[in-house]
Amino acid sequence: MAGARSLVVVVAVLLVSAGCLSPAGVGELTPAAGDASTETATATVADDLPGTPVPSTEPVVRATVVEVVDGDTVKIRYDNGTRDTVRLLGIDTPEVHAENTPGEFEGVPDTEQARQCLRQSGVRASNVVEDRLAGERVGLGFDENEGRRGYYDRLLAYVYLDGEQVNYRLVAEGHARVYDSEFVEGERYYAAEERARDAGRGLWTCTTATADGGETTASDGGQAERTADATLDISVHADAAGPDGDNLTDEYVTLTNTGDDALAVGGWTVSDEADHVYRISEGTTIAPGGSLTVYTGSGSDTETDRYWGRNSPVWNNDGDTVTVRDARGTTAATRTYG
Repeated sequence: MAGARSLVVVVAVLLVSAGCLSPAGVGELTPAAGDASTETATATVADDLPGTPVPSTEPVVRATVVEVVDGDTVKIRYDNGTRDTVRLLGIDTPEVHAENTPGEFEGVPDTEQARQCLRQSGVRASNVVEDRLAGERVGLGFDENEGRRGYYDRLLAYVYLDGEQVNYRLVAEGHARVYDSEFVEGERYYAAEERARDAGRGLWTCTTATADGGETTASDGGQAERTADATLDISVHADAAGPDGDNLTDEYVTLTNTGDDALAVGGWTVSDEADHVYRISEGTTIAPGGSLTVYTGSGSDTETDRYWGRNSPVWNNDGDTVTVRDARGTTAATRTYG
């Protein structure tokens, strides 16, 4: 990210004058010492999901995500040690800890299958946010049309990671709907939601009311199923030598391009039945006959080897389903084993 550094005291004064500091007894929004920048954040999203954040919503506060409550709520710690709860502004992900109301999601029927589908989508959204934000240092931006606090005294904010507005990304990927309000990013968000809904991404698969979220899974003990034009095979090495948790680089999934043309997989995701999600970095291509292996543990990425960087196993030794989705959220291939 590029942008001019501002003195801490200047940002602090701006925050006070804008009413950003919370009342006594509630965690203050504390800029990081030496890192209180007002930076231009350029969203790096898929080509069909363009968008640049409205300048007034750029991050002005830094904090570390210490807990993910669900897909639209996280807990943070400021640099001075105080803590706060953030509700991602402008979005709403399906409930995980309460009953969902299908009528809140356009086109989703009021059926038990749809409720189950929304619950699964909520779990997926939570896991996506967990994988992306847990332990990360993020930027927080605010909205001039919204108050600083919402229900339960939660801070309402745009969350930025590596220059990208996470709230927008969740809508664009179909993990969240737009929460009806007058926030300044609304027009951009509604357009992203419409594209996600039209493409049937994420929670919008629930419009078909299928109990499994509209995704195909293999049921033949390990054969991969693919969309008609897909050229991707999946193999799984789930049972690492010794205790799995002590040997995470011996747990891996390999994606093989069986086609005659290079396969661009940048922005694609690999996930398990519990919806732990690994996102393949932009620009990644698998050559014809070539493979890309995703290791659960940590290591140095190469053209053919990628490392998830997790601290615990992902793939169940006694059976699981690997799902690969393209950048639009469409299932490209699955493999069930066990």
